[in-house]
Amino acid sequence: MTDRSLVGKRIPKIDSLAKATGEARFTADLTLPRMLHGKILRSPYPHARILSIDTSEAERLPGVKAVVTGQDTGGEKWGVFRYTRDQQLLPVDKVRYVGEEVAALAAVSEDVAQEALDLIEVEYEVLPAVFTIEEAMAEGAPLIHEGFDRNINIHVPIEVGDVEGEFGRAHLVREDTFVSEEESYFMGEPYAILANYDTSGNLEIWMPNASPHTKAKALSNVLQIPLTKVHVRKTTIGGAFGGRSDVFPGEFIAALLSVKAGRPVKIVYTREENTMATRQGHSMITTIKTGVNTDGVVTARDITCHMDGGAYSSTGPIATSVPFLCLEQVYRMPNVRYNGYRIYTNKPIRGMIRTHGRAFACGVDMQLDMIAEELAIDPMEIRLRNATRQGDILPTKSVVHSCALDETIKQAAAKSRWKETRGKLPPYHGIGMGCNSVQTGFPLGIRGGSQALIKFNEDGGATVISGVVDTGQGNDNMLIQIAAEELGLPMEDLRLISADTEVTPTDAGCYSMVSTFAGGNAVRLAAQDAQRQLFEVAAEMMGAEVEDLVARDGQILIEGESPTGIPIRKVIRKALIQDTPIMGRGHYAPHVDHSREWIKNPLGQLSEAFSFGTTVAEVEVDPETGQVKVLEVTAAQDCGFAINPTVVEGQFEGGIAMGGQGGVLTEGHQWSGGHMLNPTYREYKMPLACDMPQINPMIVESLDPNGPYGAKEAGMSIAMSAAQAYCNAICNAIGTWIHELPFTPETILGAIENKKKKDA
Repeated sequence: MTDRSLVGKRIPKIDSLAKATGEARFTADLTLPRMLHGKILRSPYPHARILSIDTSEAERLPGVKAVVTGQDTGGEKWGVFRYTRDQQLLPVDKVRYVGEEVAALAAVSEDVAQEALDLIEVEYEVLPAVFTIEEAMAEGAPLIHEGFDRNINIHVPIEVGDVEGEFGRAHLVREDTFVSEEESYFMGEPYAILANYDTSGNLEIWMPNASPHTKAKALSNVLQIPLTKVHVRKTTIGGAFGGRSDVFPGEFIAALLSVKAGRPVKIVYTREENTMATRQGHSMITTIKTGVNTDGVVTARDITCHMDGGAYSSTGPIATSVPFLCLEQVYRMPNVRYNGYRIYTNKPIRGMIRTHGRAFACGVDMQLDMIAEELAIDPMEIRLRNATRQGDILPTKSVVHSCALDETIKQAAAKSRWKETRGKLPPYHGIGMGCNSVQTGFPLGIRGGSQALIKFNEDGGATVISGVVDTGQGNDNMLIQIAAEELGLPMEDLRLISADTEVTPTDAGCYSMVSTFAGGNAVRLAAQDAQRQLFEVAAEMMGAEVEDLVARDGQILIEGESPTGIPIRKVIRKALIQDTPIMGRGHYAPHVDHSREWIKNPLGQLSEAFSFGTTVAEVEVDPETGQVKVLEVTAAQDCGFAINPTVVEGQFEGGIAMGGQGGVLTEGHQWSGGHMLNPTYREYKMPLACDMPQINPMIVESLDPNGPYGAKEAGMSIAMSAAQAYCNAICNAIGTWIHELPFTPETILGAIENKKKKDA
């Protein structure tokens, strides 16, 4: 690759200082003149018909400026797809989970709002409820939504090849079932919304989000306001992990209150509300049947996965499909059948999450280790024999343009001393490996691409304008780093305007793992367009040919001649005098099959690029307490090209914390009659910095032919491969298999005790 001055270098993120000093402002920090405080009344029942709502006492309380119920809405329903529109963001007829929104109000202070909330009287008719997949699908179970037999919300069927025939010809066939509990995102920033509806009918709104343009369109639909009058503003965002990518009742309600009160309204969720009333990860029951030949090469797979989707569809078709798609990307499967079912229950709504599919992905990799054990094959070797490679065509017809999965396996194994360690550790010590893949974007229709603009100031500085949103992973820095590299400007000479629907062009959103691939490409192309215009003006000024010019350190030079040239600021001023102002434009849309649909047609190019990751974990298990001490974790990912290696390695570390240390060892929700028992940090056990093991991050670069500088998704593959590695390492340590996640001390002790009984 050409030597570069900024791209590929370890550069501090441009927002680091603001976040470290507290200068960065999150939505809850914002205040507007005459701002009111909103509160939401939530259902105490998991399933009930709303008979009446009396808000008269609340309305009479001094300081209350607006009260809304479902009767104040247009009755519009929300759903990510037209065929999944099943949620009234403020329900009219009935509630379907504990915590669902029933009414809301805005008052001059939080104290007055809370007092008024207690004055609203709601009469309910309590209905029968179902809380598990098995209950919801049972014969005669109450239907949460009419017309959905056995409460099946979504069914995704995929079948390729001769599955039954290959099972009959297989040397070995295994069938196992794996189960995982619900999990939550627990972003550092609780959800908050600030809405301001003005006298001209314009809605200005701030909130943490993963796609401002998508939010604006959804709010336009459900509020029945023209899209040109909905303005989603930029704000600092404290984490997402998939949990900011949907539309929530909170922003709809804040907007309704602002419309009714004629004043700005801010709603800040409590930690309990943030857990219950945004999204959670699905619980799952996954049955995996796998056939292999004598070499351990998979010849057939049949997978049935049931997911607890909660009360509404949300991202249901995507959520039901993605675990399978990640599997087909990482391991070759010439003959495969998949039946994914998303089930309605009377629990809070589930959505996509960074570690979506624990029971699925961990089950596949644990079963691969089981098969390797039966065939006396090294688990590393069986992965290499089944690994996807560049040029492969996946079962659902995507072409893999870049892939270094085998290199991630080999490099992670070498760094962790796999061959020297596996099978040679002391009792209750274990080592395990996991592999995973994630798509870099998927078909999103007219919003699948990203656009960017670059304009110049007369002093030679520039402003990058992009719809890309930064939810904490470093997208703002990525855009500036790319633009500065292409324009030959110091990063401090560039300013960024991003993620604001009024002033920035459209973008796909960061929830589809495509920000660098599409957004970065768009900025790169905009910078190249601007540079071309700069060179045309400079060539005339310098008496040189355009193709001989380069931009470096804020100057335009003739390549190979004097180290000094013309400052870019002079070129900008010359262009203004000539009435040819310089404005760079760029657009990039991933090349995917837009006829592909999650349920009706799950075939065609899903993504232009795929990332691949391998994690190796070494653990020690205390057989007396069931406690797990993770000694060392090695994570290697093919991210195409690391635009900023420090940021990429940070993603690896976060993925290990969320997927492995938390996702396998501690994280899961407990319930009683639809009530969540552990909605806060006090009860929901997330890993702390002191819990984390030594981590060895390893960046593997395959230089994707379509990504900016070869870059593609970075970090998601590690989150799930870490979960797989932790599972396999713990099972290796205790000498038996566990089929339920998380692997709590109680679960581990139970597995050890069962093994002792079998061995006796």
